[in-house]
Amino acid sequence: MRIRTAWSVTATSLAAALMLGGCAAGEGSATVEEAPEPAATAAGEEGWSDDVLNIDFATYNPLSLIIKDQGWLEATLGDDVTVNWVQSAGSNKANEALRAGAVDVGSTAGSAALLAKANGSPIHTIGIYTQPEWAAIVVPAGSDITSVEQLAGRSVAATKGTDPYFFLLQSLEEHGVALGDVEVQNLQHADGKAALESGAVDAWSGLDPLMAASEATAGSQLIYRNIDFNTYGFLNATQEFIESNPDLAQVVLDAYEKARAWAVENPEETAAILAEVAAIDPAVAEKVILERTNLEVDVVPGDAQREVLEVVGPIFVESGDVTSQDLIDTALDELFDPQFAEAADPSSITE
Repeated sequence: MRIRTAWSVTATSLAAALMLGGCAAGEGSATVEEAPEPAATAAGEEGWSDDVLNIDFATYNPLSLIIKDQGWLEATLGDDVTVNWVQSAGSNKANEALRAGAVDVGSTAGSAALLAKANGSPIHTIGIYTQPEWAAIVVPAGSDITSVEQLAGRSVAATKGTDPYFFLLQSLEEHGVALGDVEVQNLQHADGKAALESGAVDAWSGLDPLMAASEATAGSQLIYRNIDFNTYGFLNATQEFIESNPDLAQVVLDAYEKARAWAVENPEETAAILAEVAAIDPAVAEKVILERTNLEVDVVPGDAQREVLEVVGPIFVESGDVTSQDLIDTALDELFDPQFAEAADPSSITE
């Protein structure tokens, strides 16, 4: 396995972009600036539509790690396009980066994509990268909590705007626990793990691979799992990127379809890449990839994903994350843009 060094956006420039653009609506800010105009192309009349591609990678998106590791985008686009890789710490951060124009393509859970779209973010889902079981309710070793019902009156860490948060909302509703009866601590995923293990919270709605690592290293226990509450992995792009750079959008989907096939054929190598990027034990990474991630999914967003989101949508309205069901319905009708996934050709990608 080889790890390539790719161009990356510095933390300073990303932070500046996020400060200018603001957080996605529904994630802590009511004022958001539009994404900036794309840079002019330097590739010539018959070249690429732009000379920069800003794309995220995330430990919860194993296909992004493969594409970055193998250098396929850089090899295919050549010297005419600079590929900037920006790490997303969670769906909420990917949504912020998309909204601010810091990335053209970003990885989120399906629930997070719907939330952002319903609250006005100009994004579309252009592909599906996995069907993961990446969220569950976790308690520390030795906890007396053994059921979701026992979370009433307790503190639970969760990252708002991400699948684990929506997993928590669905779990509470299914078990008859009111959201107001739980003290939700809004912590980023890694901070939630630390809070659980230190005893600062009673439970954590966790995210892999951090969740699997906590099981292995701290003896944390998963007290409730339900794959149906885990929405798919959504690959999202800004409206402006889709309209201005359809050629680059197509290359990204071509690379994702190549990565999906590669991951299915090489699950152990995929786990090794995850272990290295996430700095976790290889055995933990193998649990995530081999036991909790379905890689053999259709890259084209469609009915299967919509059915999951139709369940999640009303919960957003009930929790106050979206103001009306009409906004949910409109977002569901407008979120998917399957044209690039439908045309995906992995053979076009240069190794």
